[in-house]
Amino acid sequence: MQIAPLDEQVAREEALRAQEQRAEYALTASKLGVWDHNLKTGVFEFSDLWLSIRGFTSPDQLIHNNEEWINQLHPDDRERTLHAIERQNRGDPDYAVFRYRIRHKNGNWIWIECRGMCVEWDEYGNPLRSTGTDADVTSRQDWEDNMTAQAQRLRLALDVSRIGVFEANLTTGTSNWDERMYAIYGVPVEQEIPVGSAWESMLHPEDKARVLAKMEYHLENLLPHSDEFRVIRADGTIAYIRSRSLPFIEPGTGHRKVIGADWDVSEDVELQKQLRQARDLAEARNVALEAARASIEHNALHDHLTGLPNRRYLDRVLHDEADGGNLSILHIDLDRFKQINDTQGHSVGDAMLKHAAAVLARCARAEDFLARIGGDEFVIVARSKGPQHHLVSLADRIINELRKPISVDGNQCRIGASIGIASRDDASLDARQLLQNADIALYRAKNLGRNRFEVFSSGMQHEIVNAKKVSDEILRALEQSEFVPWYQFQFDARTLDICGAETLARWQHPERGILTPDRFLPIAEDLDAVADIDAQILEKGLIDFRRWQSTGLGIPKISVNVSARRLHDPHLHQTVRELGIQPGTVSFELLESIFLDDFDAAVAENLKNLRRQGIAIEIDDFGSGHASIVSLVRLAPATLKIDRELVTPLSNSQEQRKLVGSIIDIGRSLNIRVVAEGVETAEHIRILRDLGCDALQGYALARPIPASQVEAFVRSDAWRSADPD
Repeated sequence: MQIAPLDEQVAREEALRAQEQRAEYALTASKLGVWDHNLKTGVFEFSDLWLSIRGFTSPDQLIHNNEEWINQLHPDDRERTLHAIERQNRGDPDYAVFRYRIRHKNGNWIWIECRGMCVEWDEYGNPLRSTGTDADVTSRQDWEDNMTAQAQRLRLALDVSRIGVFEANLTTGTSNWDERMYAIYGVPVEQEIPVGSAWESMLHPEDKARVLAKMEYHLENLLPHSDEFRVIRADGTIAYIRSRSLPFIEPGTGHRKVIGADWDVSEDVELQKQLRQARDLAEARNVALEAARASIEHNALHDHLTGLPNRRYLDRVLHDEADGGNLSILHIDLDRFKQINDTQGHSVGDAMLKHAAAVLARCARAEDFLARIGGDEFVIVARSKGPQHHLVSLADRIINELRKPISVDGNQCRIGASIGIASRDDASLDARQLLQNADIALYRAKNLGRNRFEVFSSGMQHEIVNAKKVSDEILRALEQSEFVPWYQFQFDARTLDICGAETLARWQHPERGILTPDRFLPIAEDLDAVADIDAQILEKGLIDFRRWQSTGLGIPKISVNVSARRLHDPHLHQTVRELGIQPGTVSFELLESIFLDDFDAAVAENLKNLRRQGIAIEIDDFGSGHASIVSLVRLAPATLKIDRELVTPLSNSQEQRKLVGSIIDIGRSLNIRVVAEGVETAEHIRILRDLGCDALQGYALARPIPASQVEAFVRSDAWRSADPD
């Protein structure tokens, strides 16, 4: 009767189960506990018999802590056992079998004979997995019976193989050699061989210390011993001897003995030496060729500074991912890196790039691909299935880690990261197009304020085109002098007299009218055009100010914003000198984050020269989270402006009043004038006046206005109606 395929499968499964059961019976009968150790993960698996040898009935009874397990070893065996385990895992044949004592569950010491070997290696020759068996050899009865049964067969084998056998009684100091041993060593058979002198004197001087030390260790710890060494015979010839021995304690007498076998392998050693030389020469040539090839390929595909894969490597990865499969790309651009590189030097810039590479490597998963594809640009290629929630977490983690300041050559440096994310939902989408989508999302993130991430959407393509259009228009606007100053006045907190005017940049667009900085500044920063806009506003502001002075409007000074890039311009003081600014009439406003992050030698020199020309320094948006008292003392500004976010809640928060009052007190103690921004109500005026603020600025008193409206506003005194007193 023909068996159907299903029946064949059942039959095979039954046969397999029977085979497994026979193997289990065999192991049980042999009293061998099986173990398997994954050296990479640390997972140690074992059979029930392995557990029962130690007196346990459940794995839960085991001690899983490595240090506590070591404490269960016999104190005299711990160092030797740990060494033997390490050598066995490394594949050392001398440690394929070793014994050690461990405490049984009932409290007694038992001897375990461990037999094992490494069965899996990685490509670099590192062991990954060892397996083997353990047996309880506390009783040596089985060994004695086995020795008796095998004695006759062993004698016949020794006669054929010309192996010499010896036995030494370490307790009495006597030894017994057979005829083959005397022949191997070239010693007359009538000569006595006392332990500790005769045989030891024949050892080659270069081998003697090593051989005796190794033998002493194995004898003392009753470990099987194997070695190969040279001896000098009586006739002066040198022979290579291979030796195997087993130390033991003789039952009944308690004498410490060792039994073993030696044989002359001089011819084998010479042949092996010649073969080894030929093999080593061939391997050396192959290694050199492979190393050269690997080095050339690695250098071609990796960035020399960070060691990360480069753009060429990324192109290869994207080519392999050309079609199908879930794929996501994070395009990362370091914020403010160019500024650091330009102002603090390439060595600091290189250090920041290495730091960024290390951060990204820590944040990315092991299966992700990380590359540096440009000066301060990096890419992470993530292969995954299902929703891409982890991408948002990854982007957040990268941004948070990169924004932390680090010290380079004694300077505190702070960068950030803008990230564009794109995922392939459509299997037909080319991987290179996916990279372009991530680049578009990155551009969006930078335009929205940097230090953030954006996920690509189809609507971004239109925004990119529009941003390109705005970029072109900004460059044209600079050529056509379309950027104009508007003014928001500042008032003495006590008298409400005008004490100054902040000069604000506006774009007088020929089609869209007056545009505020939020409409053009992010794109202008990408174009490195902010410094040019600042310069244009300053020049026009000075023209307006001089006209006001000539008409007697009584506006004592103006303040203008200055960008971080312009502060690093080595020609700034010369440019300002050529403008012929009257001392005490102009102040430069610096963002709080600028003077904290970038107050380096170049900035310090520019600030010193500006002060010499009678230009005061003001800190804008003070209290936004960057400044410290040390920073204020270090910079010594003439004025600081309290951020509007601290002023707005004054009417409803006593705690906020205390905070603002503290800032005012700090300013007074450092002889720094304090201006409050965001003054929106009469209540704000009253509170800030009571707190001792020096000057006020905000919609309650005056909104920003163009130069054409300044004279009418100043002569109207309309702002005084906001005075609560």
